[in-house]
Amino acid sequence: MARGFKRKGETFVAKLDAVERGLVVGLMEQVRELLEPDEPDEPGADAASRSAGDHGGDAFDQIVAGLGGSGWGVSVSPEDQAPGAPTSPGRLGERDPALDRLLPSAHREDEQIAAEFRRLTEHGLRARKTANLSTAIAAISGAEEPRVELDQAQAVALVVALTDVRLVLGERLGLHSDEDLELIEEHVSSLDDDDPAVYALAVYDFLTWLQETLAHALSR
Repeated sequence: MARGFKRKGETFVAKLDAVERGLVVGLMEQVRELLEPDEPDEPGADAASRSAGDHGGDAFDQIVAGLGGSGWGVSVSPEDQAPGAPTSPGRLGERDPALDRLLPSAHREDEQIAAEFRRLTEHGLRARKTANLSTAIAAISGAEEPRVELDQAQAVALVVALTDVRLVLGERLGLHSDEDLELIEEHVSSLDDDDPAVYALAVYDFLTWLQETLAHALSR
């Protein structure tokens, strides 16, 4: 059974078994793959972005069409979402809406300004987020089961990485407000325990709890 993070001197310690560590690492790897920056002027990059955008979406009954991948079987990869799921309207270009959660627009009212700002800054931001996720992945992967011990830099990296994972999983679940969470929890309560939606929400709750224990330990 998992035990949340606590501060032990200059380190932050939790207990996670192999399955729980696999969940966290697997989902962080998927988000890192989503975020990995394209090479500048790479041929086909725009087409790939459009293709990823076509498979995004937040329809509740289609949140986890792809099971069996890393991360306890919960996939946040756009390719694993149900084909034909509606994408969020009003986005800047046709791309995975989860990227807009991770890399929000700098100007919501002027698409031209937002697109230019994104062109100048997004590659670097993706690289920084990817590097942070790599730090968090290495820290969890290198832990000696069941003890996970992090230094200050690793703990900060994991808090930020868990935020990114929750943003992507939240987009797949259709979580954009507290009201959405309440509606989804109400809907899930009427489903069978083996329903993928029940599983996905349980994973989201687990990540939220883990992040909160680490953030609390860091603030002490």
